[in-house]
Amino acid sequence: MSETIVKPIIAEEILLELQSKMKEEKQVILHCCFKSDFIMEEKIRIWSSTYLVDRNSDHISKLIHFENISLFPTWTDVPVAKEYWFTLIFSGLPDDCKVFDFIELIPQSGGFFQEGIVRNSSDIYRIILDI
Repeated sequence: MSETIVKPIIAEEILLELQSKMKEEKQVILHCCFKSDFIMEEKIRIWSSTYLVDRNSDHISKLIHFENISLFPTWTDVPVAKEYWFTLIFSGLPDDCKVFDFIELIPQSGGFFQEGIVRNSSDIYRIILDI
């Protein structure tokens, strides 16, 4: 059985606009992969209370845009036994940030969390998420 990977489709003009804004505003892009359970269809969503937190300062980068995932309270269906890709765009991190955490602060269990992401020069990352 071959797996189909569902990747976000972002219009070319939006990508070009985001690239120029990223240079201006130093935005951080996370391409996130959620791996669905093999038993049943799952649902995911993102909350506006999702942040990147610099490990060496009190700086917090806010979520400013999302693609291919719903914002709370709406849910996005994830097909059974598939990888589901979505993209999150955050405000920039400080120039001296070397490591940061991705945290979805929500009033229930099951928020996304990825700690210890090592900063790179492009500020574009691909991460695998578990709930």
